[in-house]
Amino acid sequence: MNSGVVLKSERELEAMREAGRVNALALSAAAAIVRPGITTSKIDEAAVAVLREHMAQAAFLGVPGPFPYPATTTVCVNDELVHAIPGKRRLKEGDIVSIDCGSIVDGFVGDSAITIPVGQVSSKAEHLMEVTLDALVIGIEQMIEGNRTGDISAAIQSHVEANGFNVVREYTGHGVGRHMHEDPQVPNYGSPGKGIRLRPGMTIALEPMVLAGSPETRTLPDGWAVASADGHLTAHFEHTVAVTSDGPRVLTALDTPPEGIRYNRYFVNRPASEKVRP
Repeated sequence: MNSGVVLKSERELEAMREAGRVNALALSAAAAIVRPGITTSKIDEAAVAVLREHMAQAAFLGVPGPFPYPATTTVCVNDELVHAIPGKRRLKEGDIVSIDCGSIVDGFVGDSAITIPVGQVSSKAEHLMEVTLDALVIGIEQMIEGNRTGDISAAIQSHVEANGFNVVREYTGHGVGRHMHEDPQVPNYGSPGKGIRLRPGMTIALEPMVLAGSPETRTLPDGWAVASADGHLTAHFEHTVAVTSDGPRVLTALDTPPEGIRYNRYFVNRPASEKVRP
């Protein structure tokens, strides 16, 4: 039953593309200042400045929870997986940091996330980020008319587990459009051939959330941040993607990738008719 899924017209996809473009600019500005010694609040401020420049709203700000979410981005370090509030924490050489941002432009949401290294990182951290980004690309490749959501989930899970890591169970990818969370939910694990059939106009925020250790998580004392239960590293990449008759269309990329950012291939936009994999 697809009653909860909102199919977008081409005009609406164009509006979502603008929201996604602004969000990509905000995310790339935040990623560009990541370095040892910077505070996570400064990373958030870089994204805020871009949203203000483009007169966009922050999709995360004020979201209900244990208390209204107080920032524009979530900035997670090392074992923190999602929803960490930016603050006074200073990044250190060897950390990895995940930045998630949501922007609203003309009533439509763009939602995306990236994980990047702080200076030189361990080979395991590097491998974790590479596998997570590749899992996102592999998931996007499955967003073809006629496939099912389970095909996306299974492809992500298979790639992650084949590389010795685990996908989170409690948090999922999701439909996105005029609301940040719409149907369908798209877990990072599942079985091929199961779930809702993909149709042109469906827009989904795919977000592999990968743990170097156990898939179990814990919520930190502030009630928002979620970290790995065993303290192992985590990584998170996300794009908002549309299903079209020509193939998957990434809505939260840029036509020209930013310079000086590790994993800038994440930002590269390609026509839907081209192969997505880097």
